[in-house]
Amino acid sequence: MGYLPLLADWPASAIERLAACSLRLAFRPLQLLAALPLALFLSVLTAMLLRYSDLDFYPIDRIAFGLLCLSVATRAVIRRENLFQWERITWPMLALAGWAVAGVIGQPFNPETWSLVAAKFIIPFTLFHIARLAFQRESDLRRFEIFALVVLAYLTFTAIAFLVGANSLIFPRYILDPSLGVHAGRARGPFLQAVANGVSLNMLGLLAFHAYRRGSAHGIKIVLLLASVPFAILATMTRAVWLSFAGSVIALVFFSRNRRLQWTCVALVLVGLGAAAMVGTTQFGGALSDRLQERGPVDFRAAVYQGGWEMFLQRPLTGWGFHQMPAELPRYVSGYHEKILYPHNTYLELLVEHGVVGLGLYLWLMWEMWRLGKGKIPREDRPGFLDQNFRQMWPIVLGVYWVNAAVVVMSYQFVNGLLFTMAGMLAAQHRRAEIGVAC
Repeated sequence: MGYLPLLADWPASAIERLAACSLRLAFRPLQLLAALPLALFLSVLTAMLLRYSDLDFYPIDRIAFGLLCLSVATRAVIRRENLFQWERITWPMLALAGWAVAGVIGQPFNPETWSLVAAKFIIPFTLFHIARLAFQRESDLRRFEIFALVVLAYLTFTAIAFLVGANSLIFPRYILDPSLGVHAGRARGPFLQAVANGVSLNMLGLLAFHAYRRGSAHGIKIVLLLASVPFAILATMTRAVWLSFAGSVIALVFFSRNRRLQWTCVALVLVGLGAAAMVGTTQFGGALSDRLQERGPVDFRAAVYQGGWEMFLQRPLTGWGFHQMPAELPRYVSGYHEKILYPHNTYLELLVEHGVVGLGLYLWLMWEMWRLGKGKIPREDRPGFLDQNFRQMWPIVLGVYWVNAAVVVMSYQFVNGLLFTMAGMLAAQHRRAEIGVAC
């Protein structure tokens, strides 16, 4: 109370300056957030890459994701930008996310279930729409490209280190823990799942090839990186990953009109064959040969697919509900006594848990994803990251995702976040082209 008379004796101008200073200090954190959407976006992808969801560790990925949303919203308000841009692809994404959330709300709270809802639907939906605001300039897209090259180098290095037995070089250390995740005998990276690692290597490898093709990455470093990718792909010990990688290289050869780039793709194929030959003469070669001849996973998947189909026939229209399949599937699969079985197929899981309607919405979503590679390119974007060559490569990127989705459920935050971030970039470019035509 003794300070009130002193404050009352202050001149009005001093009080106004004090109030203005206090407001500036109070809003300084928001100003800082508004200036960092791009850095936060890449930080979110990094956190999703390096934090395994089943680890009892501080949820840094969720915190970074929340800060990113706040940052983008704050900057949009300051700049008076439209925070949400409705796209054609928004309809199926919103329907799938809403359906999943509605199904989970009626169940007892389970952190794993909500984590799956976020990884499959909420995070891809959000990153798709936020990418439009976070990557507004060509310099922003260039930083994303550099980020993709750095992550590819990390994943490739980790896979090759695992291949040659240099375990001391592998980070984070939980990658080597056989009690976590699956595929402890393969190069599974921070995902702890070989297919997710292979999909990421393949998609990022395509981005690295695009950087090499347009000249934004050149010299011996990018050549060595591209030459190392086949070794990393081989180290995943996963046939679906091998096939999708071979298919993507063949597609690049087929669609490329540049003779030099065609020879580059052929060289990648030869490097891959050389890698297989070199590995075949080592101790790892025995494991590779056994993996090629292994029938157990094929028989297991056949039994699971048959059981999943029987589940679908019982509730074909709307399905069994989100994340109900693993607990119910063992009752329909004979010869295996696990209490929980996973479908190992994104499309089968959608069909069983969400019925024909859910699978139809997902196919609509993928169709809209494919359409994003079509349309006009603004004049100012033609020599940039999202050029015509990127659009030609976009169906190949989707093909890699689709093929591997047939052998695993795509519930990996980084994989989905990476794909839908690029989709959001293309959607923003398409919107700019429409505005340019209208003007």
